[in-house]
Amino acid sequence: MTRNPHWTRAASLGLGTVVALTLPVVMSAGQGTPAGNAPITQDVTFTKDIAPILQRSCQGCHHPNSLAPMSLMTYEEVRPWARGMKTKTGLGTKAGVMPPWYMEKNIGIQKYKNDPSLSEAEIAKIATWADSGAPMGNSADMPPSLTFSEGTDWKIGQPDLIVSTPTVTMKALSPDWWGPIGETPTGLTEDRYVAAVEYHEVNNLAGKVTSTLGTNNSGAGHFIIHHMGTQPRVGDGPPDAAAGNFPTHEVGRNADVFEPGEGRLLKAGSTLVFPSAHLHAVGRDATAHVDIGFKFHPRGYKPTTVFRRMGLFGNSMNLDIKGMEANQQFQAFTVLAENAKVVAFEPHMHAAGVRMCLDAISGAGMAVETLSCVGYDHSWVRVYTFADDAAPLLPKGTILRITGYFDNTPANRNVVDPRNWSGLGHRSIDNMMNQLGEVVYLTDEEFQAQMAQRRKVLHLTEGQSVIGCPLCGSRQLRVTAAANQGQ
Repeated sequence: MTRNPHWTRAASLGLGTVVALTLPVVMSAGQGTPAGNAPITQDVTFTKDIAPILQRSCQGCHHPNSLAPMSLMTYEEVRPWARGMKTKTGLGTKAGVMPPWYMEKNIGIQKYKNDPSLSEAEIAKIATWADSGAPMGNSADMPPSLTFSEGTDWKIGQPDLIVSTPTVTMKALSPDWWGPIGETPTGLTEDRYVAAVEYHEVNNLAGKVTSTLGTNNSGAGHFIIHHMGTQPRVGDGPPDAAAGNFPTHEVGRNADVFEPGEGRLLKAGSTLVFPSAHLHAVGRDATAHVDIGFKFHPRGYKPTTVFRRMGLFGNSMNLDIKGMEANQQFQAFTVLAENAKVVAFEPHMHAAGVRMCLDAISGAGMAVETLSCVGYDHSWVRVYTFADDAAPLLPKGTILRITGYFDNTPANRNVVDPRNWSGLGHRSIDNMMNQLGEVVYLTDEEFQAQMAQRRKVLHLTEGQSVIGCPLCGSRQLRVTAAANQGQ
């Protein structure tokens, strides 16, 4: 990225202001490039080298009766897909990479929860194995097989409560639809704090599919609900402000496990309201609903932190995406009104979107620090939850910047007709550009305590800082923290 003279303007507009700018394209190193292939100097076999990779990063989806289109549990199942595995794992951060994790590994923070991605050495092993005829190897080297439960697999474990949305329908060739889809009582008879939530679409689609959605040139898809909002409500009043919105469901979305000490209150007698859903046609008549699984904290649990989320951050109103043009770049800025912890990076774009970066700009010199850059695939959306010792801790007054990249050409298979201009809209052929990942506001005391914990865990000495914690090494903050603790 290059410096932009308008940053100072953004800072002068006041706390909470979002400024949208359209700037010339400046592509960072590593965008959309496959991982480098480290040289392999020994024989690579399925039992010794490939099976452990599949068990860790692939079989969670690729097992019998699961979401994925093929099982990758045994050598006999995997062998026909050897060349395809080489291609898919070598796509770097591009749409379609397997496993679907689009994080750029040459920039920003690299510690995330539930990261299934492969190392360069592992990608090279798969390529070597495929190129050498995909040998099985010695059966004695095969690790014990993993087992998976029948039916739907919940990453959070068996939920304590499952609430289903009303059923929706889409004809095979319908245009995109968006709007409210109704509400469902939870049936709760007591207040409970939610520790984790996970969404699963359940539909009548079966058989071989070529895409998760029907929005690209490949035709039939597997899901008709691209994303959906969820709000709790008690009685006939408005949504419950004490609980706020639960995370937005998006196709491919990871499960959400909330911060330690944090609980989302779901009250007795509450109803879940679904005020906005985005539906796609997938080439076949379809009916679907979403099962929402909740894991509760134990009865009697009391949160130790107050959850205060930053509002919507992005630049959708000013998108001006031209037809038949790649590498179109747009930016948005916001100023943190309070100290904040960035819990997760969750780009939300539409079909033309291919990449987003998140930067923090701070200090008198307007220092720019890239927190994350990721590829984007409208057909399989990812949430990147920072590891506990890596989540950015940013002081009030920090400017957050997101930069979205759009490819409106035939090279982007998610785009139906790249000749068309697009701007803000709910349909996949329209566009959005938002960061939906959670950013939690912290009081001064909470901010000091979290930085002190970060210094302790990372063994930082005075003057040392890490990406995403620009004040961790500040002597003045150490003195202030000690004073606050009565030391």
